[in-house]
Amino acid sequence: MADTLANALFRRATLEYPAGFTERPLSGTAEFVNGRAFTKGATGTGRMVVRIAEINGGPGASTVYNDIDVPEQHVAKPGDVLFAWSGSLTVARWFRPEAVINQHIFKCVPKHGYPQWLINHLVHRKIDEFRAIAADKATTMGHIQRKHLDEAVPVPDRDVLQMLHAEIGPLWDRALLAEQENLTLANLRATLLPQLMSGRLRVKDAEKIVEDHT
Repeated sequence: MADTLANALFRRATLEYPAGFTERPLSGTAEFVNGRAFTKGATGTGRMVVRIAEINGGPGASTVYNDIDVPEQHVAKPGDVLFAWSGSLTVARWFRPEAVINQHIFKCVPKHGYPQWLINHLVHRKIDEFRAIAADKATTMGHIQRKHLDEAVPVPDRDVLQMLHAEIGPLWDRALLAEQENLTLANLRATLLPQLMSGRLRVKDAEKIVEDHT
C-alpha cells in the first residue's frame, strides 16, 4: 500500500511540476556496482549470497551461503536497491538480513545525496525499456549493457525533491519496516508451528512469543 501511494505521488509530480524535473543520465544519479561470483567455493555458512532467484522469491533449497569477507560495495543491507540486469530483469528493495551480492546484480548506490527511494523510482521508470532490450538479445540469458544506464530519466530539482522526500521518504521507510515485520512473523511461524504440532509448546506460550516480537 505504501509503495503504491509513493508511486502515485511520484507520477503525479512529474505531471504537475514538469518544470521542476530535469532529464539526466540514470548513471548520474547512482553508482551501479556489479556483484561478483561469490557462490564459488562457498562454505555453506555465513551470509546469504543474493542471486536473481533470491531477489525474486527469497531463500530456498538452492540458496548459497558463504562465510567470506567482501568489500562494503558488495554487501546488501535492508533498504538497499538491487537491480538484476540479466535474465529476468528485476528491481527490488532488499529487506532481508545483510547478504552478499552475486554477479549479474547491481547494487544501486545513490550519488549526490539522492535518497534510495528516488533511485528505485528512476530505475523502475526504465525497467520496461531495459527488459525489451534484454529480450532482443540473441542469447538464452538477455541482459543490458553499461551504456544503457546512460539513458535519460526525469530527475526532480532540489525544491521538488525536498517536497517529494517529505511525502515519499516516510512511505519508503514504512514499506521497508512492514517487509521486515512480515519476515519476522514468517520466521516465527516456521519455528513455532512444529513445536505446537508436537505439543512441546502451548498456544498461550506461542502467542506470548509472537507478541514479544511484534
